[in-house]
Parts: sequence; structure tokens; C-alpha cells
Amino acid sequence: MTGQDEAAGRSRGGDDEEERGMAQGHSGHGHGGDAAHGGHAHGGDPGEVRHDREFWEDRYRSAPQVWSGRPNRPLVDEVGDLAPGRALDVACGEGGDALWLAGRGWAVTAVDLAQTALDRVEAAAAEAGPEVAARVRTERVDIATWDAGDGTYDLVTTHFLHLPPEVRTVAFARMSRAVAPGGTLLVVAHHASDLRTTIGRPDLPELFFDPEEVVAALDPGAWDVPVAEARPRPATDPDGREITIRDTVVRAVRRR
Repeated sequence: MTGQDEAAGRSRGGDDEEERGMAQGHSGHGHGGDAAHGGHAHGGDPGEVRHDREFWEDRYRSAPQVWSGRPNRPLVDEVGDLAPGRALDVACGEGGDALWLAGRGWAVTAVDLAQTALDRVEAAAAEAGPEVAARVRTERVDIATWDAGDGTYDLVTTHFLHLPPEVRTVAFARMSRAVAPGGTLLVVAHHASDLRTTIGRPDLPELFFDPEEVVAALDPGAWDVPVAEARPRPATDPDGREITIRDTVVRAVRRR
């Protein structure tokens, strides 16, 4: 992207803030970002919700770069102290999170619905050097149907994956099952309270979820949940006003 926002509503913070599934057609969008500002954009009007490959391939082909390339801030905050192991990055976009993890020694499987995005992950990994490139593997999948395996990963992470409720339930189940004993699940998304702000989220409340929904999808006998909150952060709305928005942030650890 250039320095121009695609649609009104840009948040600050220097992260990719990827918003899978909040699609409103090509005039507005949900997986929208501003590579120069590292924020994101929303049209704010109700519209078509699409979770299909064609939409996201077109979305990525619309610009040479969609995301900033920087890791999402909650990932840095929540995972930075973990010992590296095997990681799964779900809805990885152009790989800002995956490359950050690989640079810290993680062996990363980066998955996305769009092959165009994954091609950019591979190109960025190659540019980062042979050590990073050797730690990043990409795979094109639909998280609603893909089986990530049982207990395969020490970290499963997804940021701003906004899906219809029936698809979201399946995605949570598949992601949590893929976490190894002692491993970490990190889920980050826009909080539903953003709809009551002027940031310009799409008027599609079914795509938003609270931390409690993520926690409820986990077996309480198998998981510890040290973080489950609506985390505030500063943002600038379409009219240039400084406001506070919130992210759903859940970090859960599977018991050994």
C-alpha cells in the first residue's frame, strides 16, 4: 500500500492488525491495512461478508503490499518471553507475525486462505535471510475445514480473524486441538465494544466476539487462562479524533 488509507478509520500502534473475515466488498474491506501507517481501514457500512479464496486473492492482488510487515503488538507482548518451539500462525497474511517468530527461533507454519499472501510470506522470509527462511513453511488452507492435527504445536496464534459464528466455533476447536501439552493458544480480535465507538467498524456484530467466547470453547479441565481481557489501545477515528478502542486478547496454556 501507499500512505493512503483505503477506507475511513485508521488505528495506531504500528501493527499489522489483520482482520480476516470482515469483508465488505472491494470498496470497503475487513482484512484491510495500510502498509505505510501499519494500521487498518474499514468502510463502516454493512455489506457482504465473504470467507472465500477468490475474495482474498483479489484483495491481495489489489496492492503490492497490504500490511506493514511488523508483528502485531499483542503477539510481542504475550509471546516474547516464551522459549521457541513449533508455531502455527493462522490467517498469517503477508507474514509479519510469522517472520518475527522465525527470527526468534520458532519453526513456523504460516497458513492462509490466499496463495498470493503466502507467496509474499515466502518472499519476505527469503529476503530476511536463510536462517529465517528455513524456519518458515507456508500452506494454503481454509481453517474451517483444515485439520491442523492433535497436539502438534507449542504455539497457535491468530490475530483479527473475524468469521461468522458457525465457522468461528469450528476454527476455535481446530486451533485449540492443535496445541501441544504445555503449549500456548493466543487469540486476538477486535472487541465488540468498538461498534459503539467512532472508529468505523462494519455494522456486523456477529463477526465480533468477547474473550469469554474463546474461553468457553476451551475445556476448563485442560487449560489455564492467564489472560482473557478486552485490552484498550489508542486509535484515531476517520475524523481525526483520538479515541480508545479495545481488542479481545486471550492467552491460554494447555496443561501437561
